[in-house]
Amino acid sequence: LLVGPSGAGKSTILKLILGQIKASSGKIFINNQEWGVNKKEVDKIRKKIGVIFQDYQLINDKTVEENVALALDIVNFPSVKIPAQIDKVLKQVALSTRRFLFPSQLSGGELQRTALARALAVEPELILADEPTGNLDMDNSWKLIKLLKEINKKNKTTIIMATHNLDLIESLDLPTIHLKAGKIVK
Repeated sequence: LLVGPSGAGKSTILKLILGQIKASSGKIFINNQEWGVNKKEVDKIRKKIGVIFQDYQLINDKTVEENVALALDIVNFPSVKIPAQIDKVLKQVALSTRRFLFPSQLSGGELQRTALARALAVEPELILADEPTGNLDMDNSWKLIKLLKEINKKNKTTIIMATHNLDLIESLDLPTIHLKAGKIVK
């Protein structure tokens, strides 16, 4: 967990890992390789990173199924395997019956689970979750956290989650990095 108040640098760290911004100093290593040096390696690693955003970042004129398929297209997932992969991840996040709905027809919890399905579809080694519970009520927040923990355990997927939700932080027994003003304080 990356923990800290708004503006502490949680999202910045996730953007650095994702390669959306460059570090002003220091180096980032992923799988024991310096990140950002070899463009081919960056592209290869990026395809193994799933991302979940607080605001979902779903495409409104595409169905749940189409939003998930888009992620698979981006990583050049074999087209003959896409339908089965979509079935698998929608079942995993309990959205099989909602696959033909558009984002405007979904609840907040369903929107976030769609974003999670999209991240899972690419079979990531790493999931970056930027305030994934920020727009959810407490019940849906706990359901999402439970689902993320199951994914971590079952798939052996590393999950780095940024949050400022103290209720979640205090009740989870997980490794935590506390940030304040861009610095690690604990």
